[in-house]
Amino acid sequence: MPALADPDFAARVRESFARQGAMRTLGATLAHVGPGHVVVAMSHQDALTQQHGFVHAGMLTTALDSACGYAAFSLMPADAAVLTIEFKMNLLAPARGPHFRFEGRVAKAGRTISVVDGRALQTATPEAADGELIATMTATVMTVVGRGIKH
Repeated sequence: MPALADPDFAARVRESFARQGAMRTLGATLAHVGPGHVVVAMSHQDALTQQHGFVHAGMLTTALDSACGYAAFSLMPADAAVLTIEFKMNLLAPARGPHFRFEGRVAKAGRTISVVDGRALQTATPEAADGELIATMTATVMTVVGRGIKH
C-alpha cells in the first residue's frame, strides 16, 4: 500500500460521505474506512426494489460505486476530489438481503488514475463481514485537483 497522502483521510472520507444525498436516500452508512479500503453497509428496503422484490441493480451499483470511489479517495491528497470515470459491474445473484456489505479495495493507486475492486455481499446481520457474493465491480477512478469540485 502506498504511503498515505493525507493522515486525516478517514475524517475526510466520512465528511464527504455525509454530504452524499444519494447514500442517505439508500439508507447506506460507512461501516469501515481504512487506507485504500472502504465498506458501505445498507439494509433491504421495499423502496429500493424492482418488480420481483430484489434490490434493484441500479441501487447496488450506486452503493458499490461509492465504496470504490471512497477507497480511492482515502489515498488521495487532502486537496483532491474523486470522480469515477469507468466501471464494470457483474451481477451474480439476486439481491434479497436482508443486509448488504459493499467493499471497495484499491488494486492500483496512481497519481491521476486508480483502479479499485469492489464486492457486494448479502448478509444475515448488519455487522456480518462475510456473506453471499452478489456482485463485483472494477472501477477506474480519477483524482481531481483544482477544478472547483468539493472534496
